[in-house]
Amino acid sequence: MPTIRVLPDALVNRIAAGEVVERPASVVKELVENSLDAGAQRIEVELAVGGRSLVRVTDDGCGMDLDDALLALERHATSKIGTSSDLDHIATLGFRGEALPSIAAVSRFMLLTAEDPAQGGIRVTVEGGSILATEASARARGTTVEVRDLFFNVPARRKFLRAPQTELRHAQESLWGAALARPDVAFVLRHGARALIDAPVVADVADRIKDLWRRFDRVIRFQSAGAGGEVRGMLAPGGGHGRPNLTLLVNGRAVRDRLLVGAVMRVLRSAGSGFGGARVIVDLRLPPETVDVNVHPAKTEVRFRQANAAFGAVQRAVRKTIVVPGRLVNVVAD
Repeated sequence: MPTIRVLPDALVNRIAAGEVVERPASVVKELVENSLDAGAQRIEVELAVGGRSLVRVTDDGCGMDLDDALLALERHATSKIGTSSDLDHIATLGFRGEALPSIAAVSRFMLLTAEDPAQGGIRVTVEGGSILATEASARARGTTVEVRDLFFNVPARRKFLRAPQTELRHAQESLWGAALARPDVAFVLRHGARALIDAPVVADVADRIKDLWRRFDRVIRFQSAGAGGEVRGMLAPGGGHGRPNLTLLVNGRAVRDRLLVGAVMRVLRSAGSGFGGARVIVDLRLPPETVDVNVHPAKTEVRFRQANAAFGAVQRAVRKTIVVPGRLVNVVAD
């Protein structure tokens, strides 16, 4: 029988990367969430070859000093929780402390950050999880993370990446979720020389929708509150063809949840065929202790303490907006 042994950190990080990092969009999601948690007011994302060869995220957040920059590359190192009870009141997008070391384990990685520009910044270069260099480097307050050649050292994972345009679409969808959740933050997405998203700070999500999808010239707002939580949302009518596109936010976190997606789609189907191609944004707010965000390594799924109540809250909010099959009400912008 083989001897049981503790795995080396480099191998542990590569295993963790298999759970956290699925594709370039996963890198975009994790890095943008870190930027938001750092208080960034402007986040710029640059991609090359759909993110396969480059993902670069630059922010103007709080930045880090040398000690924190190195600690951030250790597994389960985080400033966002300290005790087990903190897991019941998660108010940040990240908290597991796995994203940076997992990404660095399967890429050529560079972290450039400065907490106080007067004291100088720090650049850390990592390849396949091994730190190659740490050096002083000037930078304005904030952080830049550069991820090159994703999965270069895990060819079995790299071969499952899709065509650049497919990966780009997934990365763009990931940034849409963050941009809709935080209209108070400016977002930019560039792919090569093309600017795909240029969303300045806005006061209202309706304006953010128009910045992201200019073909929508009107937006329908809906809102409801009850035992299942407070639901706010918007619906931008489409051309009547294709499936509706849903962005689901839970306490400001973009997630996937079949139950809540079903609640929205059931109402739209009952209203007739006039909602094909529509964009629907649902933002469910409820006490942190009633939702578990720690059920998926990539934090893309949640579990509700009262799932039926959450389902009912979302369904009621959408249904109140559609009073006659195929007819939209509560138009707030034309």
